[in-house]
Parts: sequence; C-alpha cells; structure tokens
Amino acid sequence: MLRRFCCFTAVNSSPSTTATTTALSLNLTSRKKRLVFLGSPQVSASVLDALFNASSAPDSLFEVAAIVTQPPSERNRGRKVSPSPVAQHAMDKGFPSDLIWTPVKAGEEAFLFQFKALEPELCITAAYGNILPTKFLKIPSLGTVNIHPSLLPLYRGAAPVQRALQDGVKETGVSLAYTVRQLDAGPVIAYEKVEIDDQIKAPDLLELLFARGSKLLIHELPSILEGSARAKAQVQDESKATLAPKITQEESWLSFDQEAIVLHNKVRAFAGWPGTRAKVSVQDPRSGQHNIIELKIITTRVCGSNKIQGGEADDVFFTQGSLVFPCGGGTALEVLEIQLPGKKVVNAAAFWNGLRGQKLKKL
Repeated sequence: MLRRFCCFTAVNSSPSTTATTTALSLNLTSRKKRLVFLGSPQVSASVLDALFNASSAPDSLFEVAAIVTQPPSERNRGRKVSPSPVAQHAMDKGFPSDLIWTPVKAGEEAFLFQFKALEPELCITAAYGNILPTKFLKIPSLGTVNIHPSLLPLYRGAAPVQRALQDGVKETGVSLAYTVRQLDAGPVIAYEKVEIDDQIKAPDLLELLFARGSKLLIHELPSILEGSARAKAQVQDESKATLAPKITQEESWLSFDQEAIVLHNKVRAFAGWPGTRAKVSVQDPRSGQHNIIELKIITTRVCGSNKIQGGEADDVFFTQGSLVFPCGGGTALEVLEIQLPGKKVVNAAAFWNGLRGQKLKKL
C-alpha cells in the first residue's frame, strides 16, 4: 500500500493565511525525521527495539517510518512459511503491517517507487541480507548507515563473525559505517572493540555484537541526523581490508589431520548453521562388524597433553566426560556434545554409554 499525501495550496495572502502558512512551515521544520530500518534475522531485533525505544522519547529527533525485511520463507522442520524474525517482532510490537515491506530484491521498481514516496531521510541496516543498489542509496537524504559486526576494514562480507572465530582471533568488534556501493567499504562513524573468549560460539558472539552495535547507534544518532557525522567519519584503509565470504554447507566437514585448535575454532565458528560434521567408524570387537556413522560436533575444547593416551592413531577414547579425537601435530580434540542425525544433542558420556563396549575410530 502507498501512503497518502495531501497537498495544500494558498488561495490568497491574507494575514490569517500567512499565519497559517507560517505555522505549517514551523511544524514541517520541527517534525521528526523519517527513518527506515532494514534487517531480517533475530539478531536485528535488538537494533529495532533500540530504535523503537529511542523514537518514543519526548525529545526524539526521528520516527521509524517503515521496516524493510526479507520475504516470508519456510522455517524449521515443519517447513511452514513464516515472516522474518524482524517482521514478526515488529508486528508483535504493533507496528503497522502495511509499513513492513518485503521485496525480494531492493532494486525492484515497485519497491523503489514506494520507498521514494515515503521521503525517508535516513536508513539503518543491520543484517538485512540484501544488496542495496545505487538507486536505493540515492533516496535517503542523510544516507544509509550499517551496523557491521567486525572492526572494519577487517572481515568485510557476509560472515564476519564466523570467519573471525574460524581464524582464532582474540579481538573483534562492531562498526557503524555509511553504506556505499562497494561491499562494507564506506566511511566509519564509530566502532567498539570486543575481546573474544576461546569458548564463545558464533550465535552468542553475533548477539553480543549487535547488542553493542545498538547502543553505539543510539549514541551516534544525533550527529547522524544533524549531518555532522559525515564530517567525522573515517575513510577505511583499503590496504588493511580482509574478506569474510559466505559459508557453504560443504565447509562443515572436520578433517582430523588438522591441529585441534583449528578444528575447535571451526566448531565455534560454524555453530548454529551449518554446524560441523565428522564420520566415524563404530566397531564391534565380538562380531567384527563395523558401521560408519555421521556425527554433528556441537561443543569442543582443545585437549590438554595430560589427557592424550596411547593406542592406535585413529582410536577415539573416552575420559573425564569427553570423547578425545587424535588430531594433526600430536594434538587432540575433546568433544563434549554431539548429535546423531535426527536425534537430540547429547553429552559425550551418554553417547559413549550407548556404544555398549563397541570401539570408536575416526575416519
């Protein structure tokens, strides 16, 4: 639906008409600026909440005029078609459904016509998941600002948190930057650094970074809305730029010829989706039979040297509540939680007890 706009025309220049025109002009100059929010997954909801709360303050300079998000899609095992988490959250908050827009692509002419008719002054994006074309970026007068979960210019792209964890970095952060046509390359308004715990997984780190990003955004919004943020924004150093390409399903397999720390970081990085998988051989010493099964590796840690036992190089053993997988370079990986296809997540002890004396070997 398109919003309706009324146009008023003065028919004479009487004092009363002049006073009315002046009052109308003052009202237009003092009105709140129209902000459009773009986001899709659950982590974006914290940003939207922060904007809702800030816009409801008596001295607020803006209003959330519309929300743009991904179209409804099939979710979970039931394959039920559902709105994006951001769309659902907005509707739960009572936001008008006709102002929640779900274009397949942000370059659609019908959507751009609707978007331009709204006359937005500022757009905020947070994990929207769609490329914004030049036609879109030219519409908001104050530009488009993105919350990006990395310390730009590091980890530009679709999977900054996952790739940072996979690389085993000890520090990351969140950046507030203007959006330009080149991927995540716009001037940085502000950033905040965050230390990374060696056990934190991607979903938790994402949630933390977007929560920090929400606070950073609200702090910087006054300068963004008055236009002074443009002058202080820092151009990114292209020589330091790194990329964080989208993760693929094929990357989820673990190779135990790599060192344990590499595998542990991958498990943390790929937690949630696509997860990490490994194939193992279950051998029955009584019958001589063996079956190959697939395990989803949920939680791990690098094994201390005091837990590494002797035996064959491909033997997986159980000790102190964990399955120990020999890895490259004389290292070992402790697996604390696993999941069989179609089953619930269980701890290592429950899985080991279910083997009933059978041996486990890595492949």
